[in-house]
Amino acid sequence: MGRYVGPKARINRRLGFQVFESAGAVRALERKEYPPGMVQRRRKATIYGLALIEKQKIKYYYGLREKHLRRYFDKARRMKGNTGNNLLVLCERRLDNVIRRAGLAVTRPQARQGCVHGHFQLNGRTVTKPSIQVRAGDVITVKNRPNLKKMYQEVSSASQGDCSWVSFDSDELKAIVTSLPTMDDVSLPVDVGQVVAFLSR
Repeated sequence: MGRYVGPKARINRRLGFQVFESAGAVRALERKEYPPGMVQRRRKATIYGLALIEKQKIKYYYGLREKHLRRYFDKARRMKGNTGNNLLVLCERRLDNVIRRAGLAVTRPQARQGCVHGHFQLNGRTVTKPSIQVRAGDVITVKNRPNLKKMYQEVSSASQGDCSWVSFDSDELKAIVTSLPTMDDVSLPVDVGQVVAFLSR
């Protein structure tokens, strides 16, 4: 599955939100709080344009491609309950997102890279897919290698975990999924109703 590797600051400025958490992208949005490109006469945003922005927030925030996002949407639509809430909860349960929320990575791209390189183990088995859906009771640990332990010890001390449904032991570098996330646990401010209407077209 591909990932976005273009300029992150432009995405932050275009969406008007800190989708990417890298220092350069955050500074760019603070300096220039207007969209990138040539200065044009401001036009009133259309309903389609507003819905597109909300969809792009989810897509870039969780590091998804369009095909992957629509696959999640189809799965959420078949599940019981609110489709929009189900969509965000599915995205929140991704392994790379849980690693970021636990504090083992500073950004989601960093968490994704660690997954792909096999730095983490899920329930004692090395995994290389950042899109794995975690379940309640799952245990995520750093592979038992001195260089990785040292690196993620430094990362975890610099990063701040802010997740109520994941408990993290900084000494053992172990994260335990205590329960499944709910809509209240989603950290992304997005109008999911517009996203559902957009993807249902």
